[in-house]
Amino acid sequence: MASVHPYLTFNGTCEEAFNFYKSVFGGDFPYAGKFSEMPSEYPIAEADKNKIMHISLPIGNTVLMGSDAVEGFGGIPKLGDNFSISINADTEDEATRIFNGLSVGGKVTMPLNKTFWGAYFGMFTDKFGINWMVNYDYNQK
Repeated sequence: MASVHPYLTFNGTCEEAFNFYKSVFGGDFPYAGKFSEMPSEYPIAEADKNKIMHISLPIGNTVLMGSDAVEGFGGIPKLGDNFSISINADTEDEATRIFNGLSVGGKVTMPLNKTFWGAYFGMFTDKFGINWMVNYDYNQK
């Protein structure tokens, strides 16, 4: 069964925020990647290269995830619209079923597809205005 995790989006303060959360909850970041690490076919403005593309912090049985927003990758969020619910599916078929089901009547912002980071991933806003991310990792542990 899929697991659900909060995904926070920041306007340039993601690294600072996650270091703060780590100081409170403890633990380590299994992954902390910057936009400068993306493949060259994804052009990033020089001012955005040191911003966080993705970071995760396990807390108990869940994972707090986040990134900085940059133009061209979802746009800059406003307060109250800066989070998503991230679903990690157990199979590609489950990811497709969940994505197709929840996105009915909503707006797909990134179609479900294979990604350069080894996942089947997509994003959308549902018909109620809630932001969702659906992910299936091909190399699940």
